[in-house]
Amino acid sequence: MSQQITTISFFKFSSLSNKIWGFKMMQFSNSELIATSGLSFYKLMGSGKGKGFNPFPDWSVYSLLQVWESEDDAHVFFNSSHLMKQYAKHTTELYTLYMKNIASSGTWSGKMPFQKGTDLDPTLPIAVITRATIKWNWLLRFWKYVPTSQEALEGNEGLIYTKGVGEVPVVQMATFSLWKNFESVKRFAYNSKQHQEAIKKTRKNEWYSEEQFSRFHPYKFTGTWQGTDLLTF
Repeated sequence: MSQQITTISFFKFSSLSNKIWGFKMMQFSNSELIATSGLSFYKLMGSGKGKGFNPFPDWSVYSLLQVWESEDDAHVFFNSSHLMKQYAKHTTELYTLYMKNIASSGTWSGKMPFQKGTDLDPTLPIAVITRATIKWNWLLRFWKYVPTSQEALEGNEGLIYTKGVGEVPVVQMATFSLWKNFESVKRFAYNSKQHQEAIKKTRKNEWYSEEQFSRFHPYKFTGTWQGTDLLTF
């Protein structure tokens, strides 16, 4: 299997000045990220309010998804990167999950970024990333249906954390969700009538011009999020 790993970092900004700094870094972070050794793919993303997809921005939370050729490459970056030191100075929380890909389908910006790095263990936590580019002519109908499609997330005991993120507001959206185990993912995917209906509408109406779906096993972390380690439940 591949030695590739994926990391996702979440940044929490509290003051207005730091929120403005975080927004500016959506552009200014690219020069260092592009030149980072061992980094094969990355996306620096803003987030939406609340859980799941949301067209209204949450100016306090940003995320950085990175795909590494090896864990050693990731360690070098997080331990010595000037960029990460700057983020640490401006954030009240900085949380990074290390993950190995279980399965992946579709493309992201025309690429297939994730390579399988481990087999599924049904007892371990599961991270899921879904990403889509929504066709312009379907934007209004897509966003009108989103609240219904996400009803099953509320009070879901198997869901540890979820956040809607994206490169371009409204049009290019993704969700990151962390689940207690594979059974929790299956219950949401196959028992939620709202989720099943969303899948049918997506396929029938061809809402997306591009989509990507991946599952991961998170295996370690640094920092805290919402005052805790998300993998402790």
